[in-house]
Amino acid sequence: MNQKVREVVEFENHFSEFLKKQPVKVQNKIFKIIEAIETLERVPSNYLKMLVGTNGLYEARIQLGSDIWRVFCFFDHGKLVILLNGFTKKTQKTPKNEIEKALQLMQRYNDTKKK
Repeated sequence: MNQKVREVVEFENHFSEFLKKQPVKVQNKIFKIIEAIETLERVPSNYLKMLVGTNGLYEARIQLGSDIWRVFCFFDHGKLVILLNGFTKKTQKTPKNEIEKALQLMQRYNDTKKK
């Protein structure tokens, strides 16, 4: 078992709701990506990519055959990765409403933490 360099947790239950709807093969692939995020010092950008102009929002990238999924996340104090919402990617560009949702969740997380 690889040594963890960071912890991956989910905020609220958007990620697990998304995960439950996916076929087992996809779930396994998502877990592999999460494991890579937890254990690799430098996560390759084909797994985890920062979205430009979003103030630290990342997307974990999952691909199986020609199908693509994205799970939004962000870092909290560098070592904790907070999973937000996920979706099946059908278009070239990441849909704005999915990014908006993730940014709102990120804001809510930060607000909750301040309390």
